[in-house]
Amino acid sequence: MPYTRLEDIDWTNWQAQQLATLLFVVREGHVLLIHKKRGLGAGKINGPGGRLDNGELPLHGAIREVQEELRVTPLDVEHCGELAFQFVDGLSIHVEVFRAGACEGEPQETDEAIPLWTPLDQIPYERMWADDRHWIPLLLARQKFSGRFLFDADKMLGHEITLIT
Repeated sequence: MPYTRLEDIDWTNWQAQQLATLLFVVREGHVLLIHKKRGLGAGKINGPGGRLDNGELPLHGAIREVQEELRVTPLDVEHCGELAFQFVDGLSIHVEVFRAGACEGEPQETDEAIPLWTPLDQIPYERMWADDRHWIPLLLARQKFSGRFLFDADKMLGHEITLIT
């Protein structure tokens, strides 16, 4: 059934079709973002991440995705939150979000992504998914969170964010 409101979704029994990760390296007043070149969100600015391999732990998947997309290894990684995305077309994704305090190596462009070290006060939210402006400030402030979002393609129809203490 196509959803039109966040409240229409039975979140208690909701199950994601895909499991994914995002990992943001934050150091010296900058965050490592990517210009995504292919896949879901191609053309947008985002954090590195992607789908988990079958049976892969979220932390391992997050580190692997950063290594694949930017050729660096994140260090001092901590779990920050989780995001549940339901799309009107039926796609559903559960994302575990991580933050790293450093990385080993210098980010390189790959077939998937162009690295962007971005000052924390210049994050280009207008070029990102609509949900990002609601939870990235929490990640940067080291507040743990859980978010739920309803999208119709690129348009966010509803959202709810809970702080986790």
